[in-house]
Amino acid sequence: MCMWARGMSFSCFGAFNSCKEKTGSQTEEIATYNVRLFSYNSLRSATKDFHPSNRIGRGGFGVVYRGVLRDGTIVAIKRLSTESTQGTNELLTEINMISKIHHLNLVELIGCCIEGSNRILVYEYLENNSLAHALLGPKAKHVSLGWPKRTAICMGTASGLAFLHEEAEPHIVHRDIKASNILLDENFHPKIGDFGLAKLFPDNVTHISTRVAGTMGYLAPEYAMFGQLTKKADVYSFGVLVLEIISGRSSGTTAFGEDLLVLVEWVWRLREEGRLLEIVDPELTEYPEDEVLRFIKVALFCTQESFTQRPSMKQVVEMLSKDVTLNENLLTAPGVYRPDTSHRLVDGNLQETSNKGKQLINPFGTSTAFSSYDSMTLMHPR
Repeated sequence: MCMWARGMSFSCFGAFNSCKEKTGSQTEEIATYNVRLFSYNSLRSATKDFHPSNRIGRGGFGVVYRGVLRDGTIVAIKRLSTESTQGTNELLTEINMISKIHHLNLVELIGCCIEGSNRILVYEYLENNSLAHALLGPKAKHVSLGWPKRTAICMGTASGLAFLHEEAEPHIVHRDIKASNILLDENFHPKIGDFGLAKLFPDNVTHISTRVAGTMGYLAPEYAMFGQLTKKADVYSFGVLVLEIISGRSSGTTAFGEDLLVLVEWVWRLREEGRLLEIVDPELTEYPEDEVLRFIKVALFCTQESFTQRPSMKQVVEMLSKDVTLNENLLTAPGVYRPDTSHRLVDGNLQETSNKGKQLINPFGTSTAFSSYDSMTLMHPR
C-alpha cells in the first residue's frame, strides 16, 4: 500500500506503479505532471471515514467532502463515484489540466489518490462553497450578495476563463461552466473548479468534434446539436451564468411566464419589451441601473445563437470592466437547445446517447453575419 509522503511531491502515475491500475496511454500522458500523492487511509481519516456530515457538495462524477489533513490543513476532497464508468478518465483529465496551470481564479489542485478502486482528488478548501449554494439554493441558505460582490464574481470568472482560453498552453475549454463549479473563498472571490470535462485546444485548432457533455441550461446550442466544440461554448455558458448572478434564478430549474421560457428566452423577451431590469434579483435592493443593464447586455452578446457572433472571453473582460456603450443594433437573439431522448443525465451532467431527434430551437429568428468586437462596443465613456 502507498503511504502518504508528507511535504513531498510525486507523480501519481509514474513513481508508484504498484498502487495504481494501468490506464494505457492516458497514464503515460499524465505521468510527467507532479502532484502530491495521498494514501486512501489518510484521506479517509481526514474526512472521518467520508462521514455525511463532512459532505459539502457534489461535483461531476463524485461527492466532495471537507477534510482536515494531519498537518491541520483544511482541504476539499473529491471522491469519484465507483459506479461511474468514466470516473477514471475524468480524474486523469482533471489532474492533467490543473496540475500545470495556476491562476487567481482557478481552484488549486493539491494532490490525488489512485489506490485500488479509489479515485480521489484533493483541492484547496474554499470557505463559501459554490455560487450555486450561496445564490441559487434554498432561500433559507442564501448568502447576502450585494451588487459589488456579484460584479466581482462575474469579473473573476471571466478572467479565469480568459486565462484558460488565451494564456494556458495549450488552451483549455472547460465545457462545464455553471454555478456549482464557481467556488467562493472567504471574501467571495470566485475560482473555477471541476475540470473533469475540459478539453485541450491547441492554437491551430478551430473546433473539436466530441461527445456532448455538460449541464442542462448552460449548453451552447451548436455544441449540443452537432458536438462541434469551440471556445465560444464556454462563452455561452458564461453568459447564462451572468444572467443567473443578476437574477438570482437558476437556468436549469426555473421556467418563466405562461410560455415556460428558459432564462435566456425570458431575458430576451423582456429586452424586446423594454423591461430588462425586471430580471434583477428582488434581494438586490441597491444597484447602479446603468451598470446592471450593461452586464445583462454583455450576457446577451455571449448567448447569441451563432457562435461567431459571440465575443471572446478576453473581449468579455473588457466589456464588463470598462464603461463602454454596447452597440445593440448588432445584438441577435439567443439560440436555445432543448434535449430529448437522445440525451440522458449522468452524475448530473448531460451526455449524448444518439443523434436521433435533436432539435435546435430559436423562437426569435436567425442570426446575422459575424460582427467584430469593435462593432459590438462603441469605445467611449457613456
